[in-house]
Amino acid sequence: MIKYLTSNEIIDWEETSIIELAKNFYSKSKEIIAKKCFEWVRDQIKHSYDFKLNPVTYKASDVLKFKTGYCFAKSHLLVALLRANGIPSGLCYQRLIKDNTNGQYCLHGLTAIYLEKYGWYRVDPRGNKKGIDAQFNPPEEMLAFKICNNYEADLQEIWANPLHEVIDVLKNSKTYIDVYNNLPDVELIKNI
Repeated sequence: MIKYLTSNEIIDWEETSIIELAKNFYSKSKEIIAKKCFEWVRDQIKHSYDFKLNPVTYKASDVLKFKTGYCFAKSHLLVALLRANGIPSGLCYQRLIKDNTNGQYCLHGLTAIYLEKYGWYRVDPRGNKKGIDAQFNPPEEMLAFKICNNYEADLQEIWANPLHEVIDVLKNSKTYIDVYNNLPDVELIKNI
């Protein structure tokens, strides 16, 4: 579990701003801390595409500073807040259809939280809006998106660090539109 508690360049939970915010969510119950962290990131950090916001963020401390990020970046901040509170957490992904008209797919970022009572539990801090209602309700997962076809997938791995493909897109994009036009994907081989 050590790797799910570490700080690094992207999940930089040892930054003062993250530590100070993380203290606000303290409780004797790790589950309550996790819920408070999730709801804060979901509701207080604006999804870059939904709100048409720049700059493009990827480091947890920058997501907090600028109060915006794509699903991936919001997950980085959530993981940082959880780790700052001693809760093992990691990153996971879904492969979803991006555009029904041309069959493009992309990754969507999620957070996995280790809760002693339930084990690994996935949440989606992307932000709610009409048609999206992600909640913290263990053991039931209440994610923003459901898998709808054979080419979409819930990727079951839990990564301690973000995928390189995700970071490359976020680092190399100047605007939220650049990110949207270059959202990363993974090729999946499925038996249809």
